[in-house]
Amino acid sequence: MADPFPNDPEGRTVALVLAGGRGSRLAPLTDARSKPATPLAGQYRLIDVVLSNLVHSGLEDVWIVEQYRPFTLNQHLAGGRPWDLDGTRHGLRLLPPAQGRTEEGFAEGNGHALAQQVPLLREFGADTVVVLSADHLYQLDLRPVLEGHRASGAELTMVTTVTDEDPSRFGVVQVDDDGAVTGYDYKPEDPEGSLVATEIFVFDVDVLEDVVQELVAREEGRPEDDEETDDDGDPVASSLGDYGETIIPAFVERGSVREHRLEGYWRDIGTLDAFHRAHREILDGTGLRLDSPGWPLLTNPRPAPPARIEQTARISGSLVGAGTHVAGEVEDSVLGPGVVVEEGARVRNSILFGDVTVPSGALLDTVIADVGAVIPEGETVGSTESAEDIVVLVPDVTDPDADDETTGQGVHHD
Repeated sequence: MADPFPNDPEGRTVALVLAGGRGSRLAPLTDARSKPATPLAGQYRLIDVVLSNLVHSGLEDVWIVEQYRPFTLNQHLAGGRPWDLDGTRHGLRLLPPAQGRTEEGFAEGNGHALAQQVPLLREFGADTVVVLSADHLYQLDLRPVLEGHRASGAELTMVTTVTDEDPSRFGVVQVDDDGAVTGYDYKPEDPEGSLVATEIFVFDVDVLEDVVQELVAREEGRPEDDEETDDDGDPVASSLGDYGETIIPAFVERGSVREHRLEGYWRDIGTLDAFHRAHREILDGTGLRLDSPGWPLLTNPRPAPPARIEQTARISGSLVGAGTHVAGEVEDSVLGPGVVVEEGARVRNSILFGDVTVPSGALLDTVIADVGAVIPEGETVGSTESAEDIVVLVPDVTDPDADDETTGQGVHHD
């Protein structure tokens, strides 16, 4: 087939963001949007974190693999312009499911989604691909990661960190004194240590292609030189499932995997509890820095006037976004655009995404309110004694791919 990409020697490294998962652990916030489009810290979206890290690291070719409810995400991405990724030869590229070849279509797991892009990476001329997820909070300059990867000659470099959470939720990594990865266990029942993979992987594209073909042939029970292929000669890779169960262990078995240790803050926010906790950490200064000098969190901002704070308002330990109107009490909370807290209303330990009115007499405690959620007048929602339970208020959505059209109300307890 004809080469659809420019023959550009600068396009040797591609950042591939896997943003197509359903995000069921973050439901109901992801029932009507893709997880990367979920609001964060008042004015951002989850996808902003990975995109900001990439552009600050000087990576110009950023591909977004999409599948589940991409419409709201695409509205926010705006062709990459907010991150200066709207170039002609380089920049942001959206990779939705497609028909026409067997390796395309809907992915059955992120390992399959990664394998689907290998032919495109080859056509583009990439020799290195950085694979990242879109549901983690961190700040990382990827330039030293890439430099170390090339200098070491590794087939795969994985970014690791020591977690303060249950390591059995992640891929647990063992390394030697020289930084070589000697073991990898995906979500083990009895984890060996607390060093985990952050789901930031730097692959050699040639080796990735070989490993995918070997795994597919092994799954099909056929010799590697007799593997089933589609009309274009590409292997069928739907059997790969999650890359933590297939592709990463196969690389570790080959014996040429190294780690790059992330020493700073890192948080997986794939669950409601982790999502709420991450916001508490942002508020108390121990979490993701939104004002890091030289490393700002970039976004596609919603046009809104300055926040209006009335004389009756009492606000402490909170983030108050543009377009908010506060006349009541707000404590240890995050208010997104268009939130109204009326006089006599109280909000504690809560996250209000946007376009929410807290009526006089209402009390919200440990609540996540989605865009357009309806707050009962004069009622207490959430716990006033314990922060263990998170109440999620979501609207009934008439347009399943829009954040701003609602007809009713739903409640979810975590």
